[in-house]
Amino acid sequence: MNDDELSQVRRFNRTITRRIGVLNDDYLGSGLPLAQARLLFEIGQEGSTVRELRARLGLDSGYLSRLLRALEAHKLTASAPDPADARVRRVALTAKGKKEWAALDERSKDMAASLLAPLGAAQRQRLLAAMAEVQRFLNASAVAIEVADPFSDEAKACIQAYFSELQERFDEGFDPSLTVSADPAELVPPLGWFLVARLDGAAVGCGALKIKSGGYGEIKRMWVSQSARGLGIAQRLLESLEAQAAAAGVEVLQLDTHRNLAEARKLYQRNGYVEIAAYNANPYAHHWFEKRLLQGRAGRRRKL
Repeated sequence: MNDDELSQVRRFNRTITRRIGVLNDDYLGSGLPLAQARLLFEIGQEGSTVRELRARLGLDSGYLSRLLRALEAHKLTASAPDPADARVRRVALTAKGKKEWAALDERSKDMAASLLAPLGAAQRQRLLAAMAEVQRFLNASAVAIEVADPFSDEAKACIQAYFSELQERFDEGFDPSLTVSADPAELVPPLGWFLVARLDGAAVGCGALKIKSGGYGEIKRMWVSQSARGLGIAQRLLESLEAQAAAAGVEVLQLDTHRNLAEARKLYQRNGYVEIAAYNANPYAHHWFEKRLLQGRAGRRRKL
């Protein structure tokens, strides 16, 4: 990144904050600053747990608590233990809060209309397309990839989603007990690593590295949620797994894949993986790949 690129981002940020009116303490005529108004909107007519709000908005506990206290002081919200889990607080709108939410929703629509109305039809379509593109890339830049506990509920949910998709996409179905193992115990360092990609606190992808003897490693459990595809997450997961493999002293990475997973084969091929003869007896594998370019990469690996 150079100074011109950074300056352009900053100009864009200044234009947006000025144009949508976030620089005063009366966002959209609500009498609330933007942070409080946004939190009110996120709580919504159905309410939400504090945990969900924190993850969705990316706020630390202290700041979120202060915002919630401010909304309660305005008698817009009330909180109580969640019926499903008394350890979790659930926030709901009061009658006054629901009325304010509805008014805020209407004003937000009016604001959106004010951005589009001065433009011609072609300009509106260009603006909407540009907004969608910006949103997509901002989401992509918000994805975090980290080492995770393969025994965690989050990891189990990712693996189950992965298995469910294979069951749907494979003509012959999918039984994980018949394939090459990658059990949680095999993915705990130094035997292996399990990585999770998160967007707004929610897991949207995973990948695993299984260490084998003789300087070999194997990539397993590569999966990206349908909701997050097109954000480059699979590429970043693969790069992170390669970096972790290099740091662990792996010289050759191998993997297998099914004939129906054409997009996976394209990913591996464009990253320098070459097709080889079968190295295992996985009944669901039709293509086997390896990459021998990992030596010396540990020094420039991406930090996890």
